[in-house]
Amino acid sequence: MIAEPGASTKIERLLIVRLSAMGDVIHTLPAAQALRDAFPEAMIGWLIEERWAELLCAPRAPRRGPRSTQRPLVDWVHTVNLKGWRRSLFEIPTLEKIARVWNDVRAARYQVAVDLQGAIRSAVLARWSGAPVVYGAAESRESPASLWYTRQVGARGNHVIEQNLSVAEAVIQRKFSVPCVNFPVDLAGEAVCREMLRGIRDYAILNPGAGWGAKRWPTARYGEVARQLDREGIYCFVNCGPGEEQLGEEVSGASGGVAKALTLTITELIALMRGARLFVGGDTGPLHLAAALRVPVVAIFGPTDPARNGPYGTRSVVLRSPTSPTTHARNPKPDEGMLEIGVHAVVTAARILLANGAAEAAHV
Repeated sequence: MIAEPGASTKIERLLIVRLSAMGDVIHTLPAAQALRDAFPEAMIGWLIEERWAELLCAPRAPRRGPRSTQRPLVDWVHTVNLKGWRRSLFEIPTLEKIARVWNDVRAARYQVAVDLQGAIRSAVLARWSGAPVVYGAAESRESPASLWYTRQVGARGNHVIEQNLSVAEAVIQRKFSVPCVNFPVDLAGEAVCREMLRGIRDYAILNPGAGWGAKRWPTARYGEVARQLDREGIYCFVNCGPGEEQLGEEVSGASGGVAKALTLTITELIALMRGARLFVGGDTGPLHLAAALRVPVVAIFGPTDPARNGPYGTRSVVLRSPTSPTTHARNPKPDEGMLEIGVHAVVTAARILLANGAAEAAHV
């Protein structure tokens, strides 16, 4: 039996549980980095949905072993495919995959598991990991989740990044400033990015997609933003996630063809985002990736609260109508308040951020 870690026990094996989605995983990275900085010699694993594993590990890199630029944060990436498994739960190949993942997790003999998702499924998985100590927020996103924790933490802070960090601080047992995080570097992804950027120096990334319709600003307006930025020498890429290709085509068409729609892997998006001068989009994963990479952000918000979910740690302008209600209801129709935000306001915010960035570069 592994002794429960206390104040005098060194944590040598720690599991982070944050399964999805893109923005939420990115919001968890500072807390994970704080745990890494506090326990530099510890073996840290992360349980995550396969779809988002590239945020932790480059595609061709091993998921386990010594850390490198391809997997800079954790020692072991454990992946699950809960949605896919549910469709074929009682088929032998699925059961074999589940058993393989779970044998690996339990064989790691984690001393501590930290659930930074706050869902029932993530809390149950953290407890089933076999770790004798399980940390999680006392006021979790799904209230019953906290019943699975052995250590309930009163999360602090307005922004979700600060709340996640406060849970990590309970494990570390001291305060931490919000640390910068390192994303995986993939040579193949960097090569794809270089090829896309032939002859292009200054560029912005526009992102018309979002998790549901109420968070989406009209594609025609993104197209007009691209037109105006193009006149000022800023080339525009339109990032399209899986299933968002039509949105990208609509923006490109509305731009008169000056904006180029792209469907990239996460690794390729990280590579392209690193060199962007500006990001324009709503409350969605790529916005939070831009902020984490310190790319200036024009954030167009509707029903979600930017104080909790807005761009963090980068220069930004957040545009939100006071008439927008704060709700996570997945309304497919555009938020009426969001429609009050016009192209002029977005372009003005973009110009301010671009001018500030140019001024900073001139003083370097």
